[in-house]
Amino acid sequence: MTNKVTIQRLSTGVPGLDAILGGGLPEFSFNLIAGPPGSGKTTLAHQIMFGLATPEQPALFFTVFGEPPMKMLRYQQQFTFFDPGKINESIRFVNLSEEAASGDFDQVLARIKAEVEDFSAALVFVDSFRAVMLEVVRQPKGAISPQQFVQQLGLLLSTWQATTFLVGEALAEKETHPIFTVADGLLSLHQSVHRNSMVRQIQILKMRGQATSPGVHTFRMTDNGIEVFPSAVVHDDNGAMMEVSPSQRSQARLAMGVPQLDELMGGGLPSGYSLLVAGPSGSGKTILATAFLAEGVRRGEPGVMVAFEQTPSQSWSRTIDDMVRAGKIGLINTRSLDLSIDEIVQHLISEIHRLKAKRVVIDSLSGFEPAVAPTFREDFRESLFRMVAALSGLGVTVLMTSELEDRYTDLRFSPYGSAFLTDAIIVQRYIEIKSRLLRVMAVVKVRDSAHHNELRKFEITDDGIVIGAPLDQYEGLLSGHPALIAGLEPVNAESSR
Repeated sequence: MTNKVTIQRLSTGVPGLDAILGGGLPEFSFNLIAGPPGSGKTTLAHQIMFGLATPEQPALFFTVFGEPPMKMLRYQQQFTFFDPGKINESIRFVNLSEEAASGDFDQVLARIKAEVEDFSAALVFVDSFRAVMLEVVRQPKGAISPQQFVQQLGLLLSTWQATTFLVGEALAEKETHPIFTVADGLLSLHQSVHRNSMVRQIQILKMRGQATSPGVHTFRMTDNGIEVFPSAVVHDDNGAMMEVSPSQRSQARLAMGVPQLDELMGGGLPSGYSLLVAGPSGSGKTILATAFLAEGVRRGEPGVMVAFEQTPSQSWSRTIDDMVRAGKIGLINTRSLDLSIDEIVQHLISEIHRLKAKRVVIDSLSGFEPAVAPTFREDFRESLFRMVAALSGLGVTVLMTSELEDRYTDLRFSPYGSAFLTDAIIVQRYIEIKSRLLRVMAVVKVRDSAHHNELRKFEITDDGIVIGAPLDQYEGLLSGHPALIAGLEPVNAESSR
């Protein structure tokens, strides 16, 4: 027998929010929703309220020195979560501006208490806490002090058998302010603007009795309301970020969809691996990626493609379009300027689960980095690590492409230092012979595999990529070009470890 109290967790109805809260909001908890103007505080409060309110669990929303309820509802009803049928039946709005303007804040507290008891409210929201605080400070001597008002309001909200919220701008003195001590939960919203991009983020600074997801998480506001994108991190038993090791993966090999390439890779790409295909513009990276997905469809292995540079109208995508229409491939095509990697990962995970996908293509990292909002570019490499680790944790096989400048004698696979986190690398390059550009390909590494490392000439035909013989079999092709041969030597092959 145990005396442990079970605290019910309420699902907020906000996509992604329950995950970072640690499973939802504790029932009967007292929470603060804080952030600067325009960060989404009121929208978040309304979305939670409409998601939770029922005739058996009614909600009260108090406005104090803020927007009148009618004006606020005029804009909030544009969101799909807004249900007009709940107004006055499950949700009631109360304007306290008249009581607050009188300067008698004992009367404000009394009105709040009376309304809650009369409506038997299970959910209570007060907006805006900051406005009340500023007005209290301006009251004459002898009136209720800010500290007293905050303590009384906080205690009043926290002692009811109701889940309660104070909404308002964050206070500079939040570290020592009494209201932050009384509160069970603190949700901090903020936004940053850089040129044409705006990024909104949320952080759970406090939530008593449960383990929240640490750090700052991106969220987006659409016609559906707020959607939170939890940071995608895979942890080991000690809490450190990890990459799924080959020993945890299937021993199966995936066919690449290009004749002879499987042989060059030592039998195909091991299932669950991440592959980087690096090459200059026009070398065939996207064609190889498309062949990889098409081969998966032929073998009953659905896939997902994330495209940052191409558009669905371009010729390469006709094959992708056909597979998307058939429901075999998911396509995430975006050129937004305010993306975060966590947002992309969440969309990817959703598509992977929807299609039961086995293959993922990201085309390309070179287009991905400019699409990511400037706020996230400082830790782009770390974010790539988290993305690959999260996808590996799902057991999918990932192919990423990367644009590289062909300097002939200086071989680099990616400007983002991403080669270290991939299990396999294929490099495509140009060589100039007798005033002609020829394409060559090499398998640089496949972890724990005995792969070929010779340079192969290849062509792009109407049927796709056709790989030829090793270059040394083309008699006289490279004679007189010793510097070029040296520049083409594969670097750091790491054929096995």
